[in-house]
Amino acid sequence: MPHRTYRIGQIVPSSNVTMETEIPAILRARETIESERFTFHSSRMRMTHVTPEQLKTMDADSDRCAVELSDARVDVLGYACLVAIMSMGLGYHRTSEERLHRRTTENGAPAPVVTSAGALVHGLHTLGAKKIALVAPYMRPLTKTVVGYLVHEGIEVLDYEALEIPDNLDVAAHDPARLPGIARALQYGDADAVVLSACVQMPSLGAIEEAEQLLGKPVVSAAVCTAHQMLRTLDLPAVAPGAGHLLSGAYAETPLPQRGATAG
Repeated sequence: MPHRTYRIGQIVPSSNVTMETEIPAILRARETIESERFTFHSSRMRMTHVTPEQLKTMDADSDRCAVELSDARVDVLGYACLVAIMSMGLGYHRTSEERLHRRTTENGAPAPVVTSAGALVHGLHTLGAKKIALVAPYMRPLTKTVVGYLVHEGIEVLDYEALEIPDNLDVAAHDPARLPGIARALQYGDADAVVLSACVQMPSLGAIEEAEQLLGKPVVSAAVCTAHQMLRTLDLPAVAPGAGHLLSGAYAETPLPQRGATAG
């Protein structure tokens, strides 16, 4: 019997080079233990510097990308920029997901939409993480926006590190081997989980399990959470080797957030 193949679509900032490596790496690892296969397809929005102005302009381009990817009849569509969503206002991931899904439906090829921002929120709720510590590459004001967004979703941020890297390609060049040590310097003792990269451009996949061993806590990234929610959206068990506790199999069958649900 042939393996079922799923098409994974991603809306990607033009300067993002990480989401098209980490999501495939996670799902290729899954292929070593499960029968499904995946192909990967992207459409790009112009953005080079992580500023509120460029993020707003870029987000306005996401509708075009959703239509382009629906031309390819993707099975799920991921919006691969966490801070672009979070900088547009509290709870905006729900607005974006619904609008972009509507664009695919209008194009005659309806596809469910996952945003990395919404996936991080959902992943942390899936872990039962009410208190976290996080690392982000953004300038401090944008990092505070991310913190405020998570607080609005019922997640307390005990401590955070803003690496203040303005150029998006420099974010991608940040050495993931440094992240466990950076996270260890945070006040994470009372945290339920640690976010090693609150950004889908800052690579962290190779350091997730090392950080879990070092910190003694579940460790996630925006990319890991996105992969988890994509798999559950496809009604597949969310499991992949080498991606930390969230994809260990312990949360393989967890339900998706209810459409229209908001933070309490």
